[in-house]
Amino acid sequence: MQDEPKQPQEVKAKRTAKNSVFLDLFQDKKNLLKLYKALHPEDTDATEDKLDIVTIDNVLTDNLYNDLGIMVSGNKLLLLLEAQSSWTVNILIRILLYLAQSYHEYFERTSQSLYKSKKVKMPKPELYIIYTGNKGRKPDIISLSKEFFDGADIDIEIKAKVIYESNKDNIINEYIIFCKIFNEQVKAHGMTKRAVTETIRICKDRNILKQYLSSKEVEVVTIMMSLFDDEQIMRTYEKDLKRETERETAERMIRKGKMTLEEIADYIPSLSFDELKELEAEVMQLA
Repeated sequence: MQDEPKQPQEVKAKRTAKNSVFLDLFQDKKNLLKLYKALHPEDTDATEDKLDIVTIDNVLTDNLYNDLGIMVSGNKLLLLLEAQSSWTVNILIRILLYLAQSYHEYFERTSQSLYKSKKVKMPKPELYIIYTGNKGRKPDIISLSKEFFDGADIDIEIKAKVIYESNKDNIINEYIIFCKIFNEQVKAHGMTKRAVTETIRICKDRNILKQYLSSKEVEVVTIMMSLFDDEQIMRTYEKDLKRETERETAERMIRKGKMTLEEIADYIPSLSFDELKELEAEVMQLA
């Protein structure tokens, strides 16, 4: 008896799809310059030659797909950016470690010793978080002292500016919209190639990262696609996606005002009463 031919396994999108695109997008110096000018529009003399990517490979974390370091010559700036879709203030710890490692490598590249009496020269740091979720009541700046030490005067401080979706016409905002469109397509089609190709089609139609997606469409699809051998990763992603959908449902129910928070909590038991109170405050603020 002949063995039945194996059915081809469906290729699914990478869990880090958006993060990989983030890094690939800014490997192009033209896009890197657009990114820098979005952050520093006052620097009219900026050119591609003044920008260098200094992203490091390992810094005590297990996922650096969305970390980007930019050294700006002339202005002596070190820009560190991280794009994230899930809100967590733990990113401040990652930034702290990333910044320390970036400076360590900078001193090595410039042959400066920390053990000599001569004061070293170092670029000024600028820290950014590109958040691709909804802003709600989230702050524009997060700090280590406030988030972890109740605002106490501590001996080391890290502050990062948070960038959300806005009405600004720049490449950062386009990337955020790209991520949101991808999330919508995953909800509609699952973690499949169709979700990826639909994301690219919609973005090109809406002039979102159009030049990048048109010139590198095959590469972008390749970046965003991978087999999921680890079922736990897939289950975790689906759980996160389900939770996001439940929060959106709860938000709609709060907006209608026909149910109390206690009733909504009974309807959506995965959300705690405290989470619903926080969501209600966000809805009221945006009303």
